[in-house]
Amino acid sequence: MPKETWIIASVLTVVLLLALLGLTSWEKKQEVEKVRAELVEAQAAAAKTEAEAADLRGKLADSLARIEGLQKEQDIVVHTHQNLEDEMRAALESKDVAISQLQGKLTVSILDRVMFDSGEAELKPAGAAVLRKVAAVLAQHPSLKIHVIGHTDNVPIRAAARSRFPSNWELSTARATAAVRFLTENAGVDPHRLGALGYGEFRPVADNATPEGRARNRRIAITILSEELAGADTVPAVIPRGPATPGVSATPTNTLAVPPGRALPSEADAPATR
Repeated sequence: MPKETWIIASVLTVVLLLALLGLTSWEKKQEVEKVRAELVEAQAAAAKTEAEAADLRGKLADSLARIEGLQKEQDIVVHTHQNLEDEMRAALESKDVAISQLQGKLTVSILDRVMFDSGEAELKPAGAAVLRKVAAVLAQHPSLKIHVIGHTDNVPIRAAARSRFPSNWELSTARATAAVRFLTENAGVDPHRLGALGYGEFRPVADNATPEGRARNRRIAITILSEELAGADTVPAVIPRGPATPGVSATPTNTLAVPPGRALPSEADAPATR
């Protein structure tokens, strides 16, 4: 082989090897750049995931703190209710006063013989004494709302009293209102905390067929609402638009309206009258 041919062949071989090395180096560089880009993308995804995880951890911590706070509030409410019940029992419970608690409502039931004379709505001294004790306990719990509810037995109103109380609706409502007025005007209870209702003979707790049952049904129930129920019971205050009408009294409580047109029970349907 001539020398020139050998030199040319050698040069071509070297060029080919260099080209192959350059191509391999370029491919490696591209691969490295691809891997580097994938690494940067993975790092960004990891950082995002870590941020999301940190956010979730923060929300979880907030939720746990809120649950703990609510549990403490619930414990305080339960403790307050128990204290209130204990205070009421210590101050009031007797053969004529019963105290019960159900679904967040503490109820003090006072038999009417303590509060009123038969068929009347004028508060007796013994009833006033009981209400003063109730007010003294309520003064320690100013956030609680109170419903005073009048109940009667099913004995019709005696004829002589029907001009004042056409039915047991009116009698029960008048008695509840009398108790509320005493609490606000004589015992210092904020009138915004109170409501007066009358259920007549329609919420009995005993059988009206016996004297004992009728005696249990004639009662004033003072229902003390929990703070949750008190919030649901709150309504916006109404601002008067003008002066009060002369001759019309303004009662600072809500009183249950008597259904119009209700037929009075017949005297023949009951063994006695008020």
